Amino acid sequence: MSAATGLPSVPVGPALSIFDPVFLGMDEYGSAVNVPMIYRNMLIGGEPGAGKSCLLNTIVGHAALCPDVTLCLIDGKQVELGLWRERAEVFVGPDLEHAIATLLRLQTVMDNRYAYLLSQRRQKIGPNDVFGQILVACDEIAYFAATVGDKKTQELFSALLRDVVARGRAVGIIVVAATQRPSFDIIPTSLRDLFAWRFAGRCTTDASSDIILGRGWAEKGFSANTVDPTNQGVGFLISEEGIPRLIKGAFMTTADIIRVADYAAWTNRPDTDATAELRAVA
Repeated sequence: MSAATGLPSVPVGPALSIFDPVFLGMDEYGSAVNVPMIYRNMLIGGEPGAGKSCLLNTIVGHAALCPDVTLCLIDGKQVELGLWRERAEVFVGPDLEHAIATLLRLQTVMDNRYAYLLSQRRQKIGPNDVFGQILVACDEIAYFAATVGDKKTQELFSALLRDVVARGRAVGIIVVAATQRPSFDIIPTSLRDLFAWRFAGRCTTDASSDIILGRGWAEKGFSANTVDPTNQGVGFLISEEGIPRLIKGAFMTTADIIRVADYAAWTNRPDTDATAELRAVA
C-alpha cells in the first residue's frame, strides 16, 4: 500500500529506452534476434495470418515501455494497435483524413526539430536530448494508400508517409509500417528502400517476397513463399547491408498485450517533451 494515497502499490521495473536493441524473436539456430531501431525504420509485409501484427505489437510493446518515446499509432482495422491507445499520444483508426492530418503534424514536428538542430550546429538528436523520440506505427498501409478515399488523398497519404520515413530518423521519428498486400502500387521501390529493416512473412509468390526484401533475393533462395503457412510468425528479416535471416517472431497473446499496455500507460509520464510537441502543432 502507498502511504501517501492508501492505494495498492505497483512495482516498477527497470525502464527501457528506444536506444536499446529491440527483441524480435529467435533465429533458426535458437539465438535471440535483437535489432537497433533508433535512426532506423522497419517495413513488415506478408499475407493475412503471416504474423505481421504480432511483430508490430512486439516493437510497439518495447516502445511503450520506454519513457523517452511517444507513440503515434495508425491502424485501419483499429483492433491490432487499439489495445495500446491509452499509452499513445495519437491513435488513428480507419479515418484517412485523420491519418493525413497526423502525418502533417509529424511533418511540422520534424521541420521544427531540424530547425533546432541547425541552430545548434548539430545533425541528429541523441539519448537524453531536449527532444524525446516518436514511434509511428502504421498497420495496413494499403487501407490508407489504396482502399479508402480518392486517388488524390491516397497519393497525399503515401507522399507524407514517404517524407516522414525519409527525413524523420535523424530527429528521432521512427516508422514501423505493415501491409498484407505487398505489391508495387502499395510499396514502390522508392519507399521500400527507405526502410533499414524489412521483414517478409509468408507470401503467396516470390515476387511479393521480393517487394519487401528487395529484388533478386528469391532467385538466391531467400523467398517468404517457402515459409510454411501454418508456421505463423516465421519470415525473413533483412537489414540495409545484410542478407535475409530466417527468424521466428515473438508472440504476445491479447492478455499479454493488455497487461503490458496497462502497465506502460500507468508508468508513462503524461507530458513528455515529444507529447507536448505534438500537442503544440495540433
